Amino acid sequence: MRLSPSPALDPSLSDSLVLLHLAVVAGGLALLSSASVSASGLESVRCRLQGTPRPPAFSQDGDFVIGGVFSIHYYMHTFVIRQEVLTHLSSIYSMDSRELRFSRTMVFAVEEINNSSHLLPGVTLGYQVHDSCSSVPMAVKVAFQLANGLDPMFDTGEQCSGSATVTAIVGESGSTPTISMLRITGPFDIPQVSHSSTCACLSDKKQYPTFFRTIPSDQFQAAALANLIRHFGWTWIGAVRSDSDYGNNGMAAFLKAAQEEGICVEYSEAFYRTNPLSRVQRVADVIRSSTARVVVAFVASGDMRILLREMERLPSPPRQWIGSESWVTDPDMLRFGLCAGAIGFGIQRSVIPGLRDFLLDLSPKKVSNSPLLTEFWEGAFGTSSTGVGVEEKVCDGSEDIQQLQAPYTDTSQLRVTNMVYKAVYAIAHAIHSIVCEERENSTVNCDKNLNVKPTQVNDKVNFSRNGYQVSFDANGDPVATYELVNWQTRESGKMEFVTVGRYDASLPPDQRLDMEREITWVKNSTQVPVSVCSESCPPGTRKAVQKGKPVCCYDCILCAEGEISNNTDSSECLICPEEYWPNAERDRCILKPVEFLSFREVLGIILTACSMGGVCLAIATATVFYRHRTSAIVRANNSELSFLLLFSLALCFLCSLTFIGRPSEWSCMLRHTAFGITFVLCISCVLGKTIVVLMAFRATLPASNVMKWFGPPQQRLTVVSFTFVQAMICTLWLVLSPPFPIKNLTTYKEKIILECDVGSAIGFWAVLGYIGLLSLLCFMLAFLARKLPDNFNEAKFITFSMLIFCAVWITFIPAYVSSPGKFTVAVEIFAIITSSFGLFFLLFVPKCFIILFRPEKNTKKHLMEKTSNDKRY
Repeated sequence: MRLSPSPALDPSLSDSLVLLHLAVVAGGLALLSSASVSASGLESVRCRLQGTPRPPAFSQDGDFVIGGVFSIHYYMHTFVIRQEVLTHLSSIYSMDSRELRFSRTMVFAVEEINNSSHLLPGVTLGYQVHDSCSSVPMAVKVAFQLANGLDPMFDTGEQCSGSATVTAIVGESGSTPTISMLRITGPFDIPQVSHSSTCACLSDKKQYPTFFRTIPSDQFQAAALANLIRHFGWTWIGAVRSDSDYGNNGMAAFLKAAQEEGICVEYSEAFYRTNPLSRVQRVADVIRSSTARVVVAFVASGDMRILLREMERLPSPPRQWIGSESWVTDPDMLRFGLCAGAIGFGIQRSVIPGLRDFLLDLSPKKVSNSPLLTEFWEGAFGTSSTGVGVEEKVCDGSEDIQQLQAPYTDTSQLRVTNMVYKAVYAIAHAIHSIVCEERENSTVNCDKNLNVKPTQVNDKVNFSRNGYQVSFDANGDPVATYELVNWQTRESGKMEFVTVGRYDASLPPDQRLDMEREITWVKNSTQVPVSVCSESCPPGTRKAVQKGKPVCCYDCILCAEGEISNNTDSSECLICPEEYWPNAERDRCILKPVEFLSFREVLGIILTACSMGGVCLAIATATVFYRHRTSAIVRANNSELSFLLLFSLALCFLCSLTFIGRPSEWSCMLRHTAFGITFVLCISCVLGKTIVVLMAFRATLPASNVMKWFGPPQQRLTVVSFTFVQAMICTLWLVLSPPFPIKNLTTYKEKIILECDVGSAIGFWAVLGYIGLLSLLCFMLAFLARKLPDNFNEAKFITFSMLIFCAVWITFIPAYVSSPGKFTVAVEIFAIITSSFGLFFLLFVPKCFIILFRPEKNTKKHLMEKTSNDKRY
């Protein structure tokens, strides 16, 4: 099969320029030995490979050859510590038998396809499996070998096409080596399907148009890890990563997803297996000294071994490890007991029929013919073909691989292995759909000379194998599904992988994570560990971020007055609606208590009792006056006005009751108008009595005819006139802007005061002003009559009553304005009752005392004698 250059290059120069570029990049892998130049450009170039090519670990010829690249060996530093001095001892490569299983799975899949009568009938697939040794330079060299072939000399021809040895490539296991290989193979349109390269950067089809993978992108794994951490309430974590494309890109995606989930990262450290040991020690020290109890490790398996070895060297507080797929399902990692209880997402476990038998089918001949299998065999059984070592024994064929416990033979957790299996089948299906066609007689004819283009791999791959669907989206990625794996310790003390949940990125966000079993956490505990920078803020408080720290580090501040928080870890408090107020815990809004002067409370009962007592006294006094209406003192004090005054006083006492109780539209209008009219009626009667006293005294003077001008009709007219004016003021007030009930929400924040708004302040103060004017007039007239004869004169009592009345209402004004809530109403009632009692006691109690207890003074003679004595002076 011929390898075609990228169509973006000039046809006449493209092949030569590409080969020249590859030669420079590879450090002289291909050397241009001769060239024939014509007018049209380079026509023929003869090339010689520089250096010695590495033969593949496993190979087989075929019509279409699939390349395979695996990290069968990994690079290790070995150090010796003597007297606290670190000494470098050696750098060696160690075999990863798990990766060996991956490579052997590819061979198994190819042989299975070649034995199939449905897939690629009559076509033989070949393979070339190479070991990249977890090294980027080695992966680049393998890529050149797969592109150029192993022939030491070749002619490019007029169109300068190298002889490609592979149709497609499976691998590499790591993202960084894969990226390096794609830089070499990409320009030649060689499809590369990876089983383990998860870097999200590889989904960029502009940079890597020939790349596909059967393992989900780290973009999905990062979101799954953030979802998992949020699910268990961890908001304070540490993060370590491989300093590679895999670790850096994966951690970047995770940190972005974690930030969206409200997760804070205390530290984020990076290292690589080839770093100096001091770098690894620094990362380990950061983990040991951190306050975060959960550590997310987006680390390649080889890097994780080095870190865990360093962590084991010095004891540290137990940590809950959250692992990426690369190491959390690696059986070789189970030997690190400090990771007991670790959880992470792994590829779905699967079953590949016949694979275990194939892996264990290692005859002495197969082992001896393969240096790689020989190395594995000797390492697994501690033998040697020569028996040179002191502790080594010679291989004699008695070794039983069936009893071997190693990652190579462990097929109970086939996860990434299945990705290798599916990658081979994906390439086979793509080739089948391109080179084979079904005829009318149901026979399949395949053309072995057709080329496979990368775009055809994406379009043609959609099949099911062993119950697993295989397809690629526009980015070359499969559907992301994971198993949540937990490291659990058996009763025997051996750790194992246990699937405790699943994650399906194709489902809605709230349904993606499905927990199936109980998780065993660090220290073999069943209680979820806690990893937070600050404890949760209870309802009734809000979070206040600590200065200079991440948002997950905060203080809990009690919500301010009028605010609540009804959720845990609220970032702000909510203001209660206008008629609501927080409860004592400030975690919910409750209706504010409504307050008004009620008949049932103590103050209301006292005021009601005083009011009714005043009414009873007025009625009792009226009864006494009525029974003694013919007595001298009743007749002398204008009995008609006295009865009217007692009636008005009773109304004054009663009107105070309208101020008690729940305010309503009618009660608000009634209380102020009834108060204004009854008090004017009362003051009018007192004013009439005062005028009568003055007129009566003037009538006793010679030639005085005053009383005929102020007789009973005029007295009635005076009272009616004064009262009518107040009635008109009240009527205008009620018509234009009447009082109305309101909810006072400003006086008290925590309660509602039901009160009456006066509506029109002018109307309210006009009513009070008119009462004050009449009171002042009455006081002045009574003051003028204060020196009239004692037995006849009640002017001094009127003077004192008016003095008390005015004093009460003058002090009422500031008290009314400054009293809060229901006490405003209480002050008004107190002023009404006090002024009413003042008038009553000063105007009627002395007369009732004489009538009831000094009847000898209740005679016309006694009154006239006192008057006559005063006249002599």
